[in-house]
Amino acid sequence: MNRIRLGMVGGGRDAFIGAVHRIASRLDDRFELVAGCFASTAEKSRASGADLGLPDGRVYGDFTEMAQREARLKSGIEAVAIVTPNHVHYPAAREFLKRGIHVICDKPLTSTLADARKLVAAAGRSNAVFVLTHNYTGYPMIRQARAMVGDGALGKLRVVQVEYPQDWLTSALEETGQKQAGWRTDPARSGAGGSTGDIGTHAFNLVRFVTGLELESLAADLQSFVPGRRVDDNAHVLLRFKEGARGMLWSSQVAPGNENGLRLRVYGETGGLDWAQEEPNKLWFTPFGEATRLLTRAGPGAHAAAAAVSRIPAGHPEGYLEAFATLYGEAADQIHALRSGTIPEASALPSVRDGLEGVAFVDACVRSSKRNGAWVSLAT
Repeated sequence: MNRIRLGMVGGGRDAFIGAVHRIASRLDDRFELVAGCFASTAEKSRASGADLGLPDGRVYGDFTEMAQREARLKSGIEAVAIVTPNHVHYPAAREFLKRGIHVICDKPLTSTLADARKLVAAAGRSNAVFVLTHNYTGYPMIRQARAMVGDGALGKLRVVQVEYPQDWLTSALEETGQKQAGWRTDPARSGAGGSTGDIGTHAFNLVRFVTGLELESLAADLQSFVPGRRVDDNAHVLLRFKEGARGMLWSSQVAPGNENGLRLRVYGETGGLDWAQEEPNKLWFTPFGEATRLLTRAGPGAHAAAAAVSRIPAGHPEGYLEAFATLYGEAADQIHALRSGTIPEASALPSVRDGLEGVAFVDACVRSSKRNGAWVSLAT
């Protein structure tokens, strides 16, 4: 199929996540980057565009100008990846959505709950696809875990534990001029949540994606351990689900010895699952009263849901970039369906609604912690 013409907002020089999105968009040869507004100044944007080999006429200093001009061009972009700090997500996405340009947006959806609600409304008024890149949902064994829960392999769910510890903000890195630390610890750009917004939303989304459980209420205890830090860098959250299950979520960016320790454990009446992001091709399954079984994405017991998003033979590592590429590939399927005038098939892609729930999760954690860990509900 013809490649989808892709633009990008953010992701220029010295940006981490922009390069990840560009690699992911090309991995399955479904997209081609043709335009962008890569930085907050025209000069930096032009320099970044030159680095990427784009013609000067397709590199912009302002995302509104980009949306307006690209919408008029016969060969203008069909989709845009938004990979800016959180506070830019809503105004940028709004400009492209109202012109019918599909949006692939990094998480969290927005920096504030008010903006998240407005973005949901904007997406609802548009005929464009909106995808939120909670990339961990793209791992084959996460798709397998979701399918096994849905098939009843664990019985009625009882307990969910999810943790996401890192150590990169153990010291006051933001005071050294490090770009990523600077904006992620600035509430004006990141939002009210620190670790809760950056990685806690990933953990919460993963619970919802795999289990389908709907949150009833939560009780949160947030800390800012590094002196002077204005957002949380550690969070302990208790979860109550409407179906009766209970859960615990821990997110931390001040846990020395942890690089990217996302781990999910799900327990039901008849079995349990255990998955760790740093060994993503393995899923441990324990039927109650039986020996624990190791499931791999291409080995015995592999589910069709895992096989559908696997690219390389068994035993070869497949992980972070490929998971991102899974979301881009599924977004391409949705866009091609609309191109051909057909209704897109139902998809597991994280949506704008999932994004709203993630921002509401952060808001609820902050409200609860300010009330000494009181139980609160999501204000979606």
